[in-house]
Amino acid sequence: MNKGVNNEEFYRVRDEIVGVNRTRYGIGTLSEKTLHNVLKNYYSGSEDYQEIPVNEFVADIYMDGHIIEIQTGNFNKLRRKLDSFLNEYKVTIVYPLVYNRYLIYIDKETGRLSEKRKSNRKDNYYTAFRELYKIKQYLNHPNLSLKLVLLEADEYKIENMKLKNARRRAEKYDIVPREIIEELEINCPQDFIQLIPLELNEKFTAKDFSKIIKVHGTMGSLILNIFHYLGIVERVDKSGNSYIYEVK
Repeated sequence: MNKGVNNEEFYRVRDEIVGVNRTRYGIGTLSEKTLHNVLKNYYSGSEDYQEIPVNEFVADIYMDGHIIEIQTGNFNKLRRKLDSFLNEYKVTIVYPLVYNRYLIYIDKETGRLSEKRKSNRKDNYYTAFRELYKIKQYLNHPNLSLKLVLLEADEYKIENMKLKNARRRAEKYDIVPREIIEELEINCPQDFIQLIPLELNEKFTAKDFSKIIKVHGTMGSLILNIFHYLGIVERVDKSGNSYIYEVK
């Protein structure tokens, strides 16, 4: 899955944007779009290909008829671009997912940084489906491909101890990538089959699927909804209110 990852080049691009020592000096040294900018430089190779007007929009990267959009969240914003781009251009959506996350808190008053600690939260490829559901109708377009990128990253949060609500004391400020762990490329709907675990029985429910891939709530049903739409699985029966699926 990590074929083609060049972390030496990634480190070089990252350090050009972040600077080896810049993160030591607090809140004024970071950009709110560090992750986006690092990935844009890494996948373009040159600023000459960045922020190019295409139709009525601006593409993150445009090279030889191929558009690359770096999307760190909120795929709803992509729909109008995809409507404009897909009938004329090949489009790749790059979506970063933070698998190993290190938290650093910034004191809002002093700018002082806390010690780094590892978070228990881990994104994985299945995390992407919350956003992919928002563009489900585009996922079978022959001109669309996806690149899901698992990262190790530092997440900076601004901490305001004066707030009484503990949940609101810290807000995300920036994500600074450390390295690429691996990539998963989806060039056609059939490529999603890589995300169907081999341990599944021939016939299975969303509950079975969720248990094996270790997701909670309605996430398993949401993923299977997309797979069904793309023709990867089919609904062959029902058990009570639950569909029974089979890989097509």
